[in-house]
Amino acid sequence: MNFSNLFKNFRKEQPTKSEAPSHWVKCKKCNSLMYYKEVDNNQNVCPKCEYHFRIGQQRRIELLVDEGTFVEMDADLIPTDPLKFVDKKSYKKRIEENEKKTNRKSSVVSGECTINSIPTQLVVFDFNFMGGSLGSVEGEKIVRAVNRAIEKKQGVVIISASGGARMQESTYSLMQMAKTSAALKKLAKNNLPYISILTDPTMGGVSASFAMLGDVIIAEPGALIGFAGQRVIKQTIGAELPEGFQTAEFLLEHGFLDMVVKRTELKYRVSQTLKYFSASMDLGECVS
Repeated sequence: MNFSNLFKNFRKEQPTKSEAPSHWVKCKKCNSLMYYKEVDNNQNVCPKCEYHFRIGQQRRIELLVDEGTFVEMDADLIPTDPLKFVDKKSYKKRIEENEKKTNRKSSVVSGECTINSIPTQLVVFDFNFMGGSLGSVEGEKIVRAVNRAIEKKQGVVIISASGGARMQESTYSLMQMAKTSAALKKLAKNNLPYISILTDPTMGGVSASFAMLGDVIIAEPGALIGFAGQRVIKQTIGAELPEGFQTAEFLLEHGFLDMVVKRTELKYRVSQTLKYFSASMDLGECVS
């Protein structure tokens, strides 16, 4: 037997460093090095300092909804390129790259589910798709989710993780701020609840519209929440910013949020809030 060739073949079959799965994760807050499964089993929260790692769209759905109940809606909606926008790359090319990376056509997935047996319309942003930016498709998915909620007399839960409105769609993306806000006003007229969950980060046009319009606004610990970045604000006002500025805890202290909830407790708190609204609201005729 040629052991030299066998050794060469063995080496070829080994994954490269970039291909090999990482079994260890380092906490960005306390710098602890932990076995990945330890963090994963704790809902991607550091078991030592409770730092909340960013998680993807699918993971959020798994952690919040009852197993096997989520049914995706409007998955066929695809972004267009009305402005033929080009910066370093064409908008069309960016969409194709992000679709390949995430296996999604937009930064939002929406659908129906139950949360501790309570029927709910759910919208979840994915920061991995163009920074979770808000475009025409994302706005349309939110409006359709609200319309389904009105038709079925259900609550709406939106989980935001976004850098803001998508610049490649210009005014088309900015219009979604008004469009989604108007839809939520319609939801309120029908006495149906809207729970807004803010995760790291929730910025720009998303924070300036539907993300801050919830009947109850919940944030994850340590989440970055605001409109403009701290550097821009500091340069504009010419003053030092207070410690913890734009964190979930700072906003809670100053009355912008209703509660900051650990990820491990989120499902319970959301379902209890929905249950409270269901018991107290008048499920009469819907308003058109």
